[in-house]
Amino acid sequence: MNSDFPRILSLLRKERHISQKAAAADLGVAQALLSHYEKGKRECGLDFLVRVADYYGVSTDYLLGRTANTTGSVIKESDIPDPAARQEKARAGANISVALSKKLLTNSIDIIYNLLENIGNSKLTLAVTSILNLTVYKVFRIVFRSNKSNTQTMFEIPDERSCYCADAGISMAEADAAAAACQSGNSEPEISTVIIESEFPKQSAALLSLIKSSEAQLRKMM
Repeated sequence: MNSDFPRILSLLRKERHISQKAAAADLGVAQALLSHYEKGKRECGLDFLVRVADYYGVSTDYLLGRTANTTGSVIKESDIPDPAARQEKARAGANISVALSKKLLTNSIDIIYNLLENIGNSKLTLAVTSILNLTVYKVFRIVFRSNKSNTQTMFEIPDERSCYCADAGISMAEADAAAAACQSGNSEPEISTVIIESEFPKQSAALLSLIKSSEAQLRKMM
């Protein structure tokens, strides 16, 4: 089928807390065969693909990894709400991809902070904020270099050291975030594709699309 189908097939079942035995019975296949499908050892037919789509209430495009949205819709710039609740007036010749990228990030971060608020772990929130702050700082320093005449006096840390220092700070914040997250245990609110789409119907497309595109980029490096 493809590399995405086994992962998504398994993810859908686990997110809905359905046992493999129960899912196999509902889908009309042997548990061993469903296990092979979920592990990517066997390819299913089109009839099974359609049954799975109907069973989990998702599109076949989602099952095949062609879209990050379970409905199968393709994300467009107009589909993502402006987190500041205002319409941006496009300048003549404005790059639509820039507007889309901006909304993907801002809406994704908005979801992250809503999740952090629900979790209520102040150490985790502080560490995540530090990661984001330092990442924005690092990116700004990179963009700042686009014009060599830009004066460096607005910064205290020398340009040749800024990215390295930011990376070190991000690594420390990531360690703090990982430790805080591990201390939370299983008592915190569950996070899943189903829950994200349910609680954030207008913004979920941004985060899910960002995850999909990021993993596609990272897979090329593996």
